[in-house]
Amino acid sequence: MSDANRTQMLTSDPNRTVMGSAPTLDPNKTIMGSAPTINATVTIKPIQCPVCKTFNPGGVMFCVDCGLIFDRALDGDAFGAPVVQVPMLVDLNGREHPLRPGTTAIGREADISLMDSKISRRHAQITNTDGVLVFEDLGSTNGSKVNGNKVSAGEKVSLNGGDKISLGGFEVAIQLPGGPGAGVTQAFGGNKTAAISVAPKKEVGAGTLKWNDQLFTLKAGVNTLGRKSDKDICIPDPYVSGSHATVEIAEDGVYVTDIGSTNGTMINDSKLNPNMRTLMREADVIRIGAIELTVSLA
Repeated sequence: MSDANRTQMLTSDPNRTVMGSAPTLDPNKTIMGSAPTINATVTIKPIQCPVCKTFNPGGVMFCVDCGLIFDRALDGDAFGAPVVQVPMLVDLNGREHPLRPGTTAIGREADISLMDSKISRRHAQITNTDGVLVFEDLGSTNGSKVNGNKVSAGEKVSLNGGDKISLGGFEVAIQLPGGPGAGVTQAFGGNKTAAISVAPKKEVGAGTLKWNDQLFTLKAGVNTLGRKSDKDICIPDPYVSGSHATVEIAEDGVYVTDIGSTNGTMINDSKLNPNMRTLMREADVIRIGAIELTVSLA
């Protein structure tokens, strides 16, 4: 007979939730940790270009100096890797365009972008095979010349260091690694001090350019601006290209020209078209990214 005061053992109910024992720690089992906190400090390493060794901000897809696209970068560890020297195509403004292994197209909408109305969208190409360069016109509208000789569409012409190429009248030159103008230090022969016929004169600046608390003296005529140390105005900022722009002090005012920089040049809030000479007004400010530059005439 059933006793109401007696503990009864219940049969197992398949629909009832049964609490099991605490799980044991398995060293071979993957344990999900907590989500990352927004308060944690995250270090973003800069990207170093394996060609020109420039350090670029994290997240960029191409070098802000030489324009190398990082998903086509050369093999090897960029940090600590030796400098890889490649042939260059140099325009009249001194801007260097690397000729990577393989085929490099040249035009207004090509691997090397040259914004000139005389140049076709895909004007020509240069093939770099183990340092041997071959030029080919791609059926451009205004034609091409190498050292003054016309190149027919589809014709292939071998290139050497110092060769001059005309793309519809727009002049560029070939610069080989270690050749003239390739950044090689030239030593003077002999150990004697050479006498100069005329004593040097102190150059009087035609104006100044101000960046933060720094003042740069501007000479009359064209002043080059960029991140490279050989520029008249050297701005060591990652958003400034190696050869970025020119500031010209002319008789009728100050002119600014963007020479095909990666991040562009603005006067106040208006972006300049590449290779277009633009007159500044007295209160205008040159902007490159977050950088502000002001010009004052002497």
